[in-house]
Amino acid sequence: MEFINGEFYMKGCEWNSPKRIHDTEELVSKVQEIGCLPLFSNTIPGFSVEEHAPAGVWWTGDPGTDPWEWRQILARDERVAYGKFFGKKAGFIAKEWFPVFANYRRNGYDYDSLFEDELASYRSKRIMDTFLLDEKMTGRELLSNELKERAGFGKGGEKNFDGVLADLQMQTYLIMSDFRQRRNKKGQTYGWHIAAVKTPETKWGYDFVTSGYAEEPAESWKKIAMSVLDAFPDATDTALQKELAIRYPGTGKTSVTTIERKTSLSAYCTQ
Repeated sequence: MEFINGEFYMKGCEWNSPKRIHDTEELVSKVQEIGCLPLFSNTIPGFSVEEHAPAGVWWTGDPGTDPWEWRQILARDERVAYGKFFGKKAGFIAKEWFPVFANYRRNGYDYDSLFEDELASYRSKRIMDTFLLDEKMTGRELLSNELKERAGFGKGGEKNFDGVLADLQMQTYLIMSDFRQRRNKKGQTYGWHIAAVKTPETKWGYDFVTSGYAEEPAESWKKIAMSVLDAFPDATDTALQKELAIRYPGTGKTSVTTIERKTSLSAYCTQ
């Protein structure tokens, strides 16, 4: 998506393009093929849902063809996670790749350990505590507006709710798990659909999400970057880091290694 002369323009593909994604099943297959996929275009050409769908299908409200509707459908899907995973912008991670992302993005830390080592803010702690998590990081699911109020970010409360929530998604501690409308006192739904949020451990279980912890985070980074590079070989190291890396709390560093482009992808993939 580009902003030109005060207007947004979608970088869509042609209607009959062989790379076009037609529906949610094809989108899941593409995410699984690469490991992850942002919703909108970025500094890696082709690395987005936007560039695999015609510009005219967006925001039509048709769940069969509209990628904006697909994100609502796939947030509930067991095969992928949806959230702000790419430079605090939205996209998908395949289930089988989520432990790899969690190991790299968390740098080996469960959230409680991160906070104990003073690498997490008290604002993020207020959000995480609202989920009433057990020792396995599983807890309840909350609509984002309800989460905001319960965590004390309402009127006159803490600031920067959206930014802190995005940081927790970037670190893979939270995901968007559904989109639902609010309900009035009579139980009737109304208004825009609002994102529901929960931990990935609540979706898939603690043992699965943390199954990559035995590996060095730098090795997980290599797997992620090499998988994207395998699909988009012209991506630069700068672009890979911008779209996939994360600055670790308290360090200001991305802590990633330069990818050796002559190395086969299979060298980094779990057998």
